[in-house]
Amino acid sequence: MMRSPRLGATPLGNRRCRFEVWAPRAERVEVRLKAPSDRRYAMDMRDAGYFTALLDDMPPGTRYVYRLQYADSSARERPDPASRYQPDGVHEPSGIVSADFDWDDVGWCGLPLSRYVVYELHVGTFSPEGTFDGVARHLDDLSDLGVTAVELMPVAQFPGSRNWGYDGVYPFAVQNSYGGPEGFKRLVNACHRKGLAVVLDVVYNHLGPEGNYLRDFGPYFTDFYRTPWGEAINFDGPHSDQVRRYFIENTLQWIDEFHVDALRLDAVHAIMDFSARPFLEELGRIVHRKAEELNRRIYLIAESALNDTRIIRPRELGGFNLDAQWNDDFHHSLHTALTEERSGYYRDYNGLEDLAKALQKGYVYTGQYSAYRQRTHGNSSRNVPARQLVVFAQNHDQVGNRIQGDRLTGMVPFEKLKLAAGLVLLSPFIPLIFMGEEYGETAPFLYFVSHTDPELVEAVRKGRQREFAAFGWQAEPPDPQDEQTFLRSKLNRFLRRDGYHRTLYDFHRELLGLRTRIPALANLSKKNMTVSCDPQQNLLLVRRRFDDQEVGLLFNFNDNAGKIRMHLPGGHWRKRIDSAEPRWMGPGSGVPDTLQANGTMELEMAPYSIAVFSRDRVPD
Repeated sequence: MMRSPRLGATPLGNRRCRFEVWAPRAERVEVRLKAPSDRRYAMDMRDAGYFTALLDDMPPGTRYVYRLQYADSSARERPDPASRYQPDGVHEPSGIVSADFDWDDVGWCGLPLSRYVVYELHVGTFSPEGTFDGVARHLDDLSDLGVTAVELMPVAQFPGSRNWGYDGVYPFAVQNSYGGPEGFKRLVNACHRKGLAVVLDVVYNHLGPEGNYLRDFGPYFTDFYRTPWGEAINFDGPHSDQVRRYFIENTLQWIDEFHVDALRLDAVHAIMDFSARPFLEELGRIVHRKAEELNRRIYLIAESALNDTRIIRPRELGGFNLDAQWNDDFHHSLHTALTEERSGYYRDYNGLEDLAKALQKGYVYTGQYSAYRQRTHGNSSRNVPARQLVVFAQNHDQVGNRIQGDRLTGMVPFEKLKLAAGLVLLSPFIPLIFMGEEYGETAPFLYFVSHTDPELVEAVRKGRQREFAAFGWQAEPPDPQDEQTFLRSKLNRFLRRDGYHRTLYDFHRELLGLRTRIPALANLSKKNMTVSCDPQQNLLLVRRRFDDQEVGLLFNFNDNAGKIRMHLPGGHWRKRIDSAEPRWMGPGSGVPDTLQANGTMELEMAPYSIAVFSRDRVPD
């Protein structure tokens, strides 16, 4: 359900510009220029509450607002809901943006999803500059590591200059303090030049509180549902066709105008829609059609707390046919196995046995009772292809939503960091690395904002304290509004040069190299894999196969060195990596370079270590 012309201000060349806005709550709408001169132009009313105007002498850079006049004779001036740029922030006029850009990625068609190695980053804290250009300066490092896809936390315009991005209020506008639309295009262009896909996090379940003027234009929100962050978007009520158009057109903007390769859809469980054709299904259809039209690989990756395969199931099986989904169960089971933490939602997970299930099946909760939720949870992911699940040991939520923004670096010893890396990067799923994780970043990733309303700031502070109550954390959370909270979250990239930080980086790079070079690891399949869990020995043995090759992955969770018993099929096995070796700053390895397996055998393994073996020919 798309309409033409596009929403917002569209330059047409020769200083002409077309304006299109949906404002059914207004009786009349005018375009009011703020710079370089102060002029007002009436807009023509069309069907369904749309207003349009075709105006001359409107070059890129012109600042404007919409003047809304209501039936009660009152009037308000507001920025454009489909603004492409808010040069002075969320409360100030919108700017007309030229679509011209010198792209040099004409031959770029994207990457197969199975080749994605995702690196999630926050633009403001990733580099000292806190800009898109600052990110671009480090793309060689990411490529050298083995990353193939750069994922950006939301860049839609939010209040101030410090925010995670989930308080965005102008979905079409690129954050001014990051470098605006030109800066974002330069970054995407640079990524494609280096063979890196770009994933953008978008938020379609709510808008932030400050600068959110959509309700002055029309019924973008509904009172029928609530989200944890405020009003729900109106995806299935009266006038929802126009609301859907707004968000679908936003999605296509990122694909068409910014050449983005994939969108990560934030918290789709908070998109309330009980219509016969849900928004997510419609979005998937349109995006996949656009991918065919452009001859590009374009993906939709959902975040969902539901453990519901309907999101990624094919349409012919009653699903929405989205391309992939984050798998929190993998993280939670890995986290409890590494830390033994059992508060909050971690109370539902039993460590190693659940981790084995997550590796073999995908979800851990597939319909059984969840003590944390106090109800049954999830459905079976057994038949979901491995390439449709994104797994991680850390991400922005799992770090930033801890009271002190704790990274694993400060929670577990060095050997466990290597163990976590092996489990994520050598899994059959799409791996995700959170910025700095690859070298053991020590800076926290804290929650930060820069709101201008004191009451809203206090509400944010109290809300964060309530969120932490379920975990029983006693410390006082850092003040989200304090600029120091933001500055403390910036990466200390110099750490990567020396000591265990350099070793951990090299270890990640070697694991990703193995993932690429060894066919049995490069082939993402749960069917060609067996997982054996021995809780008494605290051992996981994962065997992955492809054609005539097999790989054995040994994950030892014991805290003491000792002999472990395991079963490997007969044949000659060659060791490919051992985290206990001195080159990885390990305590020393008792695992031989080659094994002549004949069934059950014993190995001397160091505590919290991983060893990888391969055999090139499976006996008949």
